[in-house]
Amino acid sequence: MLKEDEAVVWRGPMIMGALQQLLGQVAWGNLDVLIIDLPPGTGDIQLTLCQRTHLTGALVVSTPQDVALLDARKALDMFQKLKTPVLGLIENMSTFCCPNCGHVTPIFGHGGVKAEAEKLDLPFLGELPLALDVRLAGDSGTPIAATASPLAAPYLALAERLIAGGMG
Repeated sequence: MLKEDEAVVWRGPMIMGALQQLLGQVAWGNLDVLIIDLPPGTGDIQLTLCQRTHLTGALVVSTPQDVALLDARKALDMFQKLKTPVLGLIENMSTFCCPNCGHVTPIFGHGGVKAEAEKLDLPFLGELPLALDVRLAGDSGTPIAATASPLAAPYLALAERLIAGGMG
């Protein structure tokens, strides 16, 4: 086992083996949905996942910055080439919510992902805020969506849009 602060340094074949073990040997039980959070990019893990598994589709998540949208466009192109449906785009860190006064500001820009979705005629599934309470809830082991916080609303709305779109 690795120590908590020890890096996992794996090349493609080791990552692929772990992914195949995760998908093929874990007793997931009866799932409606399994979402796999991948690092950004178009690397081995994305390629293998698209080629060796039956995916309902991909969700592309990006911050609104132009440089992040470049990576998102590459991912969209890869999914198109691999004939993996894109279920929609999500703008992460769309706004920053000040924990002291509640003021909301778009520190990374705003609306870039929605504009990209409209340009490509893909569903825009929502905006997720950058907020301290989201991180604190996750660190405590309770996702913000499972709390009574008003910050749960965009996550719940996103889940409802996915289900309404046939995922679930």
